[in-house]
Amino acid sequence: MVQSLLDWSEVWALLIPLVAYSFHRQQPAYFKPVVVYLCGALLLNLAIDFIGDFKAYLPNWLQSNLILYAVHSLFRLVCFVYFFARLHQSHFRLFRRFLPWLYLLLITVNYLFLEDYLDKNQLSGNLFTIEAYCLLIYCLLFYLSQLRTDVESLQDDQEFWIVTGLSIYVVVNFFIFLFYVPMLRENSMLAEHMWSVHNVAYIILCLFITKALYVPVRPVY
Repeated sequence: MVQSLLDWSEVWALLIPLVAYSFHRQQPAYFKPVVVYLCGALLLNLAIDFIGDFKAYLPNWLQSNLILYAVHSLFRLVCFVYFFARLHQSHFRLFRRFLPWLYLLLITVNYLFLEDYLDKNQLSGNLFTIEAYCLLIYCLLFYLSQLRTDVESLQDDQEFWIVTGLSIYVVVNFFIFLFYVPMLRENSMLAEHMWSVHNVAYIILCLFITKALYVPVRPVY
């Protein structure tokens, strides 16, 4: 029962910030990409978990949910890149503009030489790892920019809670993504337990986004 609840946390955890948002719709512009991500992730994760649990009842062409994991990874990156772009931080702009191109370069190299993007039976651990790496750099640049800005208390900023939740998620999962596929081949049970760690980190991300909704919006936005 507990494991099933944890397995489906990628769905129900998203409902926490979405329900909170339904009561706090007056949010700054930079929050919109986060809301788009929450809604899109809910649909994607619902389909992923449904296929994973009920694939025996589905046609052969619909029994793999790995392509949806890849779509989710790309969708999450796009939404949060847009989120960081809308923060309008004055520091490290050139570096932030370079990061999407770095992502495209790494993905291209990955699928040209390392992985087959048409393989529906292989989870792309490299794709998730590259995503986590790029998002982690965005998070670090955010903190460095905040340190250069005269901010009285970071905890009074909505974006601080969102970025902190995202930072926890990518830091916890970076090595899980990196070693998940080899681990799956060597010890599938251990790999499943490690994915539960990913789910816990995902719950934390959703809780931090929810926390951000209850932080008063600064007048400048």
